[in-house]
Amino acid sequence: MTVAAHPTTVPDVIEIPRELAASQEKYNGEAGRAFIAALPDRTAHFLDHWALTPDGPPMHGVSALVLPVRGRDGTPAVLKLQILDEESEGEPVALRFWNGDGAVRLLDHDEPTGTMLLERLDETRMLSHVPDAHRAVTTIAELLAHLTSFPAPPGLRSLGDIARAMLDRTPRALARIPDPEARRLIADCAAAVREVVDEPGDRLLHWDLHDENVLAADRAPWLAIDPKPLAGDPGFDLWPALANRYDPDDIRWRFDAMTDILALDRPRARAWTLGRLLQNALWDIEDGTPLDETQLEMTRRLKQPLT
Repeated sequence: MTVAAHPTTVPDVIEIPRELAASQEKYNGEAGRAFIAALPDRTAHFLDHWALTPDGPPMHGVSALVLPVRGRDGTPAVLKLQILDEESEGEPVALRFWNGDGAVRLLDHDEPTGTMLLERLDETRMLSHVPDAHRAVTTIAELLAHLTSFPAPPGLRSLGDIARAMLDRTPRALARIPDPEARRLIADCAAAVREVVDEPGDRLLHWDLHDENVLAADRAPWLAIDPKPLAGDPGFDLWPALANRYDPDDIRWRFDAMTDILALDRPRARAWTLGRLLQNALWDIEDGTPLDETQLEMTRRLKQPLT
């Protein structure tokens, strides 16, 4: 989460971070521009609707504006405004299901816009600030072990549907990879997914639990924020912590530690982690972006024999 710098000021309402406007333009085109244009009025509406008072500069990620606020009784909270899409529409469902147990607490929600009122955590105490990378990895694993112990509520996106769609897209994508070794690695990822696609799992997944999506709070040492929830196998949730503070020589230690903490079957967890690498590769190929060498090296390391 980034505190806005050099924002565009809308008097008496909100400062729209230029970086947020640029990312919405890049990733969502006309829909992103419409979202940014509507933000001042939408923010003013929800400040009034929920009787909120701004309480600090806005923060933002790639897709959402987060405004610190206080309620009528002075309780600190944050107002999260985001574009509504297939990823964000499941966030309030998952947060309501977790009910603050391992994750930020949802206080209120407007379904038509996806706007949420959330408890305020301490954005100055982020897991990414912990200097010990191994401690950060095990913290994420401990959170995931708890969060994925919940069965997924009805209506969430299914990992099975996502995996089958990835496999359908793979043959065309492979034909666009010029390097034979890279092509073989991506094909190996797809082969691993084929082995597990018929048993995609039914747990409530976060999907994006990296070390900037874990914040401290007074009521708990660490809590997860910003889920992009799925119903599926917890092995699909490991990738962000493997990639954080990338160290190729540490990949296998992290994988082994996380699968131990989550009590996962390692071959199955590896297959779903390779599925996550396939997902990222497909996005790159379809966007016309060169494959990320970091991701390819992660694939090489994960394909080595399991201990």
